[in-house]
Amino acid sequence: MREMLGTTIIGVKKADKVAIGGDGQVTLGNTIIKANAQKIRKLYNGKVIAGFAGATADAFTLFEKFEAKLKEYKGNLKRAAVEMTKEWRSDKILRRLEAMIIVADKNILLVLTGNGDVLEPEDNIIGIGSGGSYATAAAKALYEDRKISAREIVKRSLSIAAEICIYTNQNITIEEI
Repeated sequence: MREMLGTTIIGVKKADKVAIGGDGQVTLGNTIIKANAQKIRKLYNGKVIAGFAGATADAFTLFEKFEAKLKEYKGNLKRAAVEMTKEWRSDKILRRLEAMIIVADKNILLVLTGNGDVLEPEDNIIGIGSGGSYATAAAKALYEDRKISAREIVKRSLSIAAEICIYTNQNITIEEI
């Protein structure tokens, strides 16, 4: 998996909730272009959430393709993810896209890559982007506290990542299902 610079996206599944959050910073090289980008969105009539790391235009293309796969497979997240990554990897144009996405419904949390990966984290936590490993480490430390929800873990993890990663800011967006 190639590390994507310029953002932090974290997904956490805990109890009966799944939350995906991301920061709002968009960079071009070492310059901040935008501080409040929306990298998280709901798909498939609000039943699926997704977040992206990587090139913005590429991510929007992937969101559209993924939502089409969700419709084709009637909301079956895992099947849509597998079919999407097969197409992503084999299509000459799509395979040049530089992005990764985290997707989730109420039952499953996955990360999709252009390498053909459909990964389901065994510990219900996944982070991508330049600050993804910082947010993941923070989420793992917070996860065992029974009083903290998936949403709160995502929020705190992103805040910690923003204190460490120069490509991550405190303009946080979180979606939960």
